[in-house]
Amino acid sequence: MSGGFQFLDIIFFAMVAAFLVLRLRSVLGRRTGHEQQHAEGHMRRRGVGQSKQPQAEAQEPQDRQEVERQMSRAAGPGAPADVTAGLTQIKLAAPAFDPQEFVEGAKSAFEMVISAFASGDRETLNQLVGDDVLTAFIDAIDAREEAGKTMEHRLVALHKAAIAGAEMKGRNAFVTIEFVSDQINVVRDAQGTVVEGDADDPSEIVDQWTFTRDTASDDPTWTLVVTESG
Repeated sequence: MSGGFQFLDIIFFAMVAAFLVLRLRSVLGRRTGHEQQHAEGHMRRRGVGQSKQPQAEAQEPQDRQEVERQMSRAAGPGAPADVTAGLTQIKLAAPAFDPQEFVEGAKSAFEMVISAFASGDRETLNQLVGDDVLTAFIDAIDAREEAGKTMEHRLVALHKAAIAGAEMKGRNAFVTIEFVSDQINVVRDAQGTVVEGDADDPSEIVDQWTFTRDTASDDPTWTLVVTESG
């Protein structure tokens, strides 16, 4: 990977100063131009998104073949069959699920989480991510601060955000989004000297984030449970 950063799976490598940078501005949902206000108004504890409709509406019967056609179109040309099948299962379990809106919301989630991690905003992270991811983030932030280091982050461009995986496990839905972005990530020591990254040279980073929610629950929140970078 360019830019001198080793962006590793934060769940396993947060304590080794990988300083994985993630970013986020709002919960899963349609962007409005007021993402931060939207996020503050809708996010639930340790969740990053909500369905559009009350859970009670998720029990209406659906025509499976029609749902399959809808999800095939939503997955896009060339999408793996298992992705389309997974989206179909999720849509049947939770009719309010909209893949396109989910992707738009995931893009906002990507931006907000990265910003919160880079700035050491533990409170925001606590509201947005699952327990394992939260522990990894907090450990990395603690290690950075104990070393007297600070992080600067800028998302230069988000080139891709697409569904890379979808499945049902019991009543739990899992959707994985692949992000391809150009980012500037700089870590400075206590004296302000750059020790990681380049303030003028963006690096291309590929991330895969997995969100989950219980489709049988009245809580419509999607929670970020896995983050991986390659």
